[in-house]
Amino acid sequence: MIKKYIQKNNGFVLLYVTILSSVILAVTLGVANVALKEINFGTSNEKTNNAFFAADTGIECALYNDKSTSNVFIDPPTSPLSCSGRNIDLIHPTPTTWEFQLSKLNNNKIGCAKVTINKDDPLVTYITSKGYDEGGDANVCAQIENNIERQLNVSY
Repeated sequence: MIKKYIQKNNGFVLLYVTILSSVILAVTLGVANVALKEINFGTSNEKTNNAFFAADTGIECALYNDKSTSNVFIDPPTSPLSCSGRNIDLIHPTPTTWEFQLSKLNNNKIGCAKVTINKDDPLVTYITSKGYDEGGDANVCAQIENNIERQLNVSY
């Protein structure tokens, strides 16, 4: 009679071990997922700072050239755009809009910024600067896949 009782409970241990291992695997995968997200967040923090400071550099360059005595952003421009001792190509698509790009920014010299100055309203100047953590190792600012973009807007 004891022998028959043991035979009835023969698969219980296997079922118990399978359920227990499934629960342990689920918890482990959950912890690994959180750890991976934290690692990605930690590395993107540096890239975010690089993109932000590239955008800030673009804003500062535009403000310096607009507020200086040379007054670059007039139609037609009377003097070249200069930032950090470099002459920058200024694009003038409309009578009230100017655009330029800065490259070789940040510590690793691969950041860049695209800046647009708009003076549609004679009393207000709008400056938009988009900074990228990568894409500016040449003399142009080319947005590449999976880079970080930060945008700053200034009006005065």
